[in-house]
Amino acid sequence: MANRLIGRLPKVGIRPVIDGRERGVRESLEVQTMNMAKAAARLIEENLRFPGGEKIECVIADTTIGGVAEAALCADKFEREGVGVSLTVTPAWCYGTEVMDSHLLMPKAVWGFNGTERPGAVYLAAALAGYTQKGLPAFGIYGRDVQDAGDQNIPEDVQEKILRFVKAALAVAQMKGKSYLSLGYTSMGIAGSMVNPDFFQDYLGMRTEFVDMTEVKRRIDEGIYDKAEYGKALAWTKKNCKEGPDFNSPDAQSSRERKDWEWEIVVKMTLIFRDLMIGNPKLKEAGFGEEAHGRNAIAGGFQGQRQWTDYYPNGDFAEAMLCSSFDWNGIREAFVFATENDSLNAVPMLFGHLLTNTAQIFSDVRTYWSPEAVKRVTGVELDGLAKDGFIHLINSGPTTLDATAQQLDKNGNPAMKPFWEITEEEAQRCLDNTQWCPGDKGYFRGGGYSSLFRTAGQMPVTMSRVNLVKGLGPVLQIAEGYTIELEDAVHNVLDRRTNPSWPTTWFVPRTTGKGAFKDVYSVMANWGANHGAISFGHIGADLITLASLLRIPVCMHNVDEDKIFRPSAWNAFGEDKEGADYRACANFGPVYR
Repeated sequence: MANRLIGRLPKVGIRPVIDGRERGVRESLEVQTMNMAKAAARLIEENLRFPGGEKIECVIADTTIGGVAEAALCADKFEREGVGVSLTVTPAWCYGTEVMDSHLLMPKAVWGFNGTERPGAVYLAAALAGYTQKGLPAFGIYGRDVQDAGDQNIPEDVQEKILRFVKAALAVAQMKGKSYLSLGYTSMGIAGSMVNPDFFQDYLGMRTEFVDMTEVKRRIDEGIYDKAEYGKALAWTKKNCKEGPDFNSPDAQSSRERKDWEWEIVVKMTLIFRDLMIGNPKLKEAGFGEEAHGRNAIAGGFQGQRQWTDYYPNGDFAEAMLCSSFDWNGIREAFVFATENDSLNAVPMLFGHLLTNTAQIFSDVRTYWSPEAVKRVTGVELDGLAKDGFIHLINSGPTTLDATAQQLDKNGNPAMKPFWEITEEEAQRCLDNTQWCPGDKGYFRGGGYSSLFRTAGQMPVTMSRVNLVKGLGPVLQIAEGYTIELEDAVHNVLDRRTNPSWPTTWFVPRTTGKGAFKDVYSVMANWGANHGAISFGHIGADLITLASLLRIPVCMHNVDEDKIFRPSAWNAFGEDKEGADYRACANFGPVYR
């Protein structure tokens, strides 16, 4: 397991702050305060990992922090150690502005111990007021129940908030300074494919790297890829990637010779896309020093349609394999890669990947099927989770093969897992449950191969999407729900009404009876774009926390109110949580502008 991007992985800095009054007060608090810091570090290091599998490292200040000098020493240590997230802990009163973390960009949280012996809660409130007054939004963490002074356990509600904050804050730190690789530009007039470099720079701290698709063609023609790996990849593909039925009319079907050539091209495209993202030292050995470097891309997208796909094999195979947790080199971290270069769907895919460490699903939010419509066309009356209707998620491109749902959690339920938890048998089942159909010539005149599978079982998932609004900026949509598996009699009829050569996920969002979540239809009707990013698990609360750190308001969600965790400054913008979110984001503005 190794970081495949340039730059150090961010560390979590823990600041044990203390009442600086010596001759009794400070001395009585030293052990308890430092133990809080150590307990927080253990919690974080034992429960969180980076998407590449690396363990999170916590850095604790050398001493407790009782005043300005010690705060400065801590800040200096954090700078040297590459700290990207700041968590302050204390059981007592401290001197607010003297001990606070004043770093302008670093995400911040404060845990004030809920005990009666010392006023940790009083300091927490004073510190948060100071951060708010200075325009440095910070998260406040305060346990519901009073603890005894000597209690070194972290209550469950405090654990949940610490981990939620740290996950989101580390996502912010990991994106900073990385790139979005735009291969080509706008696909078929899709607004989300009009890559906006200002959004990436101002809100995510990322650069946008534009590379014309002719660079891919040049590398194919001039052999700028690892020849040995290509041979290995092609052999693996022939063995593990079953060719599915050709749904094209007989007169439109390609010859066997042409299909074999297309397999060779799509495998080369996969290697080249990856090399353009993260580089490849093998290319330097082959005399291509410039091409070996890559673009340090944490996410990317391929325009494809139509200028490429009208002429050359589509990017579906390359996109799907990159987005999966395995390939010819074995089980590995999935990439974040969008079809049609939909950068605004790549972003929530990236959010989901950084928060869960798992592969992500990219889909068209294609069709709402009402119970009445299903009964009309199939004769079947829906029941169970599907009884109020569902949404058809389908796309020819980068739906990860992990979405076959052939991986199992510890209880034997279908899941999508971090790559280090995936077994060889599970990866093989994902491959065995996928077919690769020759590209639909109506869409892809140049051919290629699209994955075909349907998501099995029932999984908790979260669908999200970023949209740009003129005059407002970015907004985030979130819909938690479940995948469902329809009986063959229903699936076959509905699926064949769209495109039977593409992968399908049937999705039921959790409804609330009001607003955008009044019913399943309302979710579909309120979705703001043609695509959605789907993550394993119910991670809506994590996404809300992350969005607040990035100053992206959430325009639609079905997350329980008691799970919403935003900076304490948001409380000053009104009691309506979502309206306050908009006002706070507008007031503080993008982090990097």
